Parts: sequence; C-alpha cells; structure tokens
Amino acid sequence: MHRVAVLVLEGAKPLDVGIPAQVFTTRASMPYEVRVCGAAPGLVTGGDGLSWHVAHGLEALEWAEIVFIPGYRHPDREDPPAVVVEALRAAHTRGARLAAISTGAFALAATGLLDGRRATTHWHYTRALAARYPAIEVDENVLFVDEGRVLTSAGAASGLDLCLHVLRGDLGVAASNHAARRLVAAPYRSGGQAQYVPRSVPEPLGERFAATREWALRHLGEPLGLTELARHAAVSPRTFSRRFADDTGYTPMQWVLRARIDVARELLERSSLGVEQIAADVGLGTGANLRMHFQRILGTTPSEYRRTFSQGE
Repeated sequence: MHRVAVLVLEGAKPLDVGIPAQVFTTRASMPYEVRVCGAAPGLVTGGDGLSWHVAHGLEALEWAEIVFIPGYRHPDREDPPAVVVEALRAAHTRGARLAAISTGAFALAATGLLDGRRATTHWHYTRALAARYPAIEVDENVLFVDEGRVLTSAGAASGLDLCLHVLRGDLGVAASNHAARRLVAAPYRSGGQAQYVPRSVPEPLGERFAATREWALRHLGEPLGLTELARHAAVSPRTFSRRFADDTGYTPMQWVLRARIDVARELLERSSLGVEQIAADVGLGTGANLRMHFQRILGTTPSEYRRTFSQGE
C-alpha cells in the first residue's frame, strides 16, 4: 500500500482537499491508504463555509510517502504555523514527496524547499508568490511542475492533473487512465500546458492610456504598431513604451499579442471559424502564425484548445 497524507490547513479549499482524497481512495485498483490530517486532530475551519474533523495530526506526515498540501484562503497574508513547516521539512528529509495544490504552494514555499526550483500556483497568486519568495522560479503558465520530490500545481482542476501524474508514475498509464475514467476526467494534460486564465491581458494598474487600450481592443484586426498606439495616446513612442509598461507589466507589443491571442481563444470556443480566418480576424495574419504564438504562449495548439473548450462539446 502506498501511503498518502492530505494536510488540511486553516481556510482549506474544499475541492483542493477532496481531489487527492478521492483520487487515491483505497480500492482494489488503487493500492493506497489515505489519511486526512491537520496541525492537530479535531476540527479544522476551512474555506467556503465548510470545516473538517480530521482524525490525524502531524504524525501522519511521519507515516506518509507523499503529502498533499491543499490550497487555502489568504495564503499571502501569513505563513502556516511553525510546527507545520517543520513537520513538512522533516517529512521531506525522511524521503516523502511533498505536493502542493493551488495556494498550498505558499505553505510549501515557507519550508524553503522550493528555493532555487520551478514552481507554480493559482494564476491569481503567482505574482504574490514570486514577490514573497524571490528565490523560487515561479512559472505562471503551466498546470503543474514536478521537481522530483517537490511538486506544485495551479488551481483545483490542475490538482487533479497533478494527482493523475503522480498516479501514472506510481502505477503506470493503465491505472491512471482507469482512475481518470472513474472520475470522468481527461486522462492526461501535460504539466507544461498553460493555465487557461479567463483573460491573459492584465488589468490596468492605473488609468494612463486606458482609452488607447480600449481603442486597441476594438482594432486588433488592423495593423497596430508602436507608432499607431503612441499616436492615439498623443505622446512619443518612447514615452508611450515606458509608461505603458509601468501600467500593465508588458511592452505595448506584448500586450497587443496577448490581446489577439485572447480574442482568438474566444473565437475558437464560441465559433466554427477556421484557424486561417480567426488568424486574419485578430490581426495575426496566417494560421501558421497563430499556431506558433499559441504554442509559445499557451503550450498547446488551436485545435487542441478548441477540442477542450468548444461550447459545442
């Protein structure tokens, strides 16, 4: 039997707790034993109005071969209790794998075990994680990261991808596919696949050039270079570039490209237009150009994206 501990912290998110507990449930096809634990046995107040009465305390981390750390509310406000951090470090020293789901990455980061490594978390918190733990290489454009004995995933659905990835490594592809069918889940999504954030164009940090951004979004199918954008904003290209980057965190042309990719994503989801037509409509010219940018930014192809997100499926 493989031994799995699910560590429930204050404010834990229900799906994040439930996913590893259900994926690794004990049954004939799944030789796992799961123990749900907390900093101490008893009641743990979770997020979204739910709480857990856990039977085990941190001794479960001494027993486990892999420890899942579900996400929890307000991870950027304070570290988990020192006793939890030390127990996670000790489990890792003994050889256990530590796997964080969503904002559980903050608890794992507090141990120092992610320093110098790649990691991810829910897209809403990637910048906060990078700011709080600058020694971590935070990758905001992946579903999960496997660094050997420390693993991290994006939001709750990506936690399922991570669990199936772990299962695939433990028991092979057949067992992983069987579990995916039981859970009515996609049998495999690459960890390198991008987090599908509803809109990748970031919210403005200020009001400068807001009118130009709105104008650009209405004219994505037309040529939009730095000259055209600066002319609309009535400033020099140099001034526009500097202030635009201050507002958005992107250069003007990076922002335009991501805006075009976002519109292409929406057309793939909501229309039956071909890739060539979509590329022309959003200002990317050719289908080959659209495919190249899709692969580079999202880590997938337009056709795979449409199969995953088309409203007709």
